[in-house]
Amino acid sequence: MNTIVMKFGGTSVAGTKKLKNIAKIVKSELENSKIIVVVSAMAGETNKLQNYLDEFQCQNSIESDLVLTSGEQVTIGLLSAALKNLGIKSIPLLGWQIPIITDESYEKAKILQINKKRIKEYFSNNDVIVLAGFQGINLDGKITSLGRGGSDTTAVAIASAIEAERCDIYTDVEGVFTTDPNIEINAKKIPKLSYEEMLEMSSTGAKVLHTRSVELAMKNNLTLQVLSSLTKKTGTFILNEKELIEKEIVSGVSYSNNEAKVTISGILDKPGISAKIFGLMTENNINVDMIVQNISQDGVSANITFTINQKDHDLTKSVIERSKNILNYKSLLLDKKVAKISVIGMGMMSQVGVAEKMFKTLAKNAINILAISTSEIKISVLIDEVHTNIAVKSLHEVYNL
Repeated sequence: MNTIVMKFGGTSVAGTKKLKNIAKIVKSELENSKIIVVVSAMAGETNKLQNYLDEFQCQNSIESDLVLTSGEQVTIGLLSAALKNLGIKSIPLLGWQIPIITDESYEKAKILQINKKRIKEYFSNNDVIVLAGFQGINLDGKITSLGRGGSDTTAVAIASAIEAERCDIYTDVEGVFTTDPNIEINAKKIPKLSYEEMLEMSSTGAKVLHTRSVELAMKNNLTLQVLSSLTKKTGTFILNEKELIEKEIVSGVSYSNNEAKVTISGILDKPGISAKIFGLMTENNINVDMIVQNISQDGVSANITFTINQKDHDLTKSVIERSKNILNYKSLLLDKKVAKISVIGMGMMSQVGVAEKMFKTLAKNAINILAISTSEIKISVLIDEVHTNIAVKSLHEVYNL
């Protein structure tokens, strides 16, 4: 049985008109395949639900995941109804009805198992399964969510589990661009990207695909296509590096304004202090990205700077301040007005001078670099947020993107 997985994000399902359009898209793919359609909540709905939870100071709990996953229930019901109006045999399903089994982590649950047998049973009487993204159920029978952007992960996990013919991720853009077209009007759609490049773009600010979904696709060698639900144009294919005939030195420039910089000053320069700091971050499920350590001139004390997601700002501040007696630092400074700018490309592995060109371009525009991190195919810098647009535009130009 040929099966296609199609995922539609919040902007694609925002309203009945768009849902009816999706039903027509699904119908056009039905001729030779069964289809699983994974949908998000309508655009803005999850944020509204999150605001309700914030009012009750409710997070990482049974209640928070129960509330956060409710938006998808509306979209699967309406889309299934739209499909039935077109004469298509369809069934709407929540994550627990498959079931999609996850671990115990609320708001960040990881998928452990998907029941393939049940999917085949549902297909025995239906041509389309409309599945709620972003959600699962843990071994204790409690509803869990996969974290923001988790519908991408649901789609890729389902496609991998059933060995789908392909997995198409529909958005409101025509594919992955060399940078954000809202900043640089000359940004171009990229025809093909490797998993590694897409992974770096996703993790450094590109909002097209969720990082976990790309990791999962790479693990299962599943080809993804990112395309628009508003046009019939071919999108961007995310695939194995070996399938790329020509590897661009730099494929794109991404940015993230969701960063916060943390600087702990005046800590003792001795073995184990970094382990204590980042151990605290791990214990509190706080992801750390860039790390810079400077030794003071006296050779006794040091400063450590690292970046976190802005949503973890208050928690990080609280955790470090509570541990002041353990860390024995002099001062703590947190700054939300920073941005991470990244250049990414598979060709960087075999080319020199990419970093030099980046640093010279930023210097030419009087942009100070606060921190640097690198990988084989990525260079990221932390800068003041006010310089985000000029940094993106100038780097896009200097790399001839």
